[in-house]
Amino acid sequence: MSSRITRRHAVGALASSICLPSIAMSQPSSLPPEVASSLSKAQLQGQASLRFFGLLVYDARFWTRGDFEAERYDSQPFALELEYARKLEGPAIAERSIAEMKRIGDFSDAQSKAWLGLMLQAFPDVGAKDRLVGLHDGRGGVRFYFNGKPTATLADKDYARLFFGIWLSPRTSSPGLRASLIGQG
Repeated sequence: MSSRITRRHAVGALASSICLPSIAMSQPSSLPPEVASSLSKAQLQGQASLRFFGLLVYDARFWTRGDFEAERYDSQPFALELEYARKLEGPAIAERSIAEMKRIGDFSDAQSKAWLGLMLQAFPDVGAKDRLVGLHDGRGGVRFYFNGKPTATLADKDYARLFFGIWLSPRTSSPGLRASLIGQG
């Protein structure tokens, strides 16, 4: 079996993994430089691993200023870091993100197309140990980084709420992952 996960498999894997419980990570984490320079007094709020049929897809770390209120996630600054354990194609990540955002709330076809275009720019193909970081400024501004290098920026409250809602909204398809990230797991 090839270690490369194709686009079709990545979409299926991410869709199927949504229902599986997350497992908290045990290794300590260091603050990524892009988070340190953008989020003053950042500290690790929570972390978890996303698995599909027992295979690690990514480790997630959620960085906040320490006074984070989960019910108001869309109006607070934070960073979400995903460190991948295997190869996934960027377009599959972007398309799966749109599908998951639709679980959180409604948006138009025009928004979907624009946001997909942004995410195709923001999310390149990833491999083991690659990191994607999304920074939210608390006002709807979002910046994405790939291995510490900026890839895309957007100022759109709806996008920020729905995108980060994939992990942080009570409507997430992975409540165990959410609980671990916000420090309730």
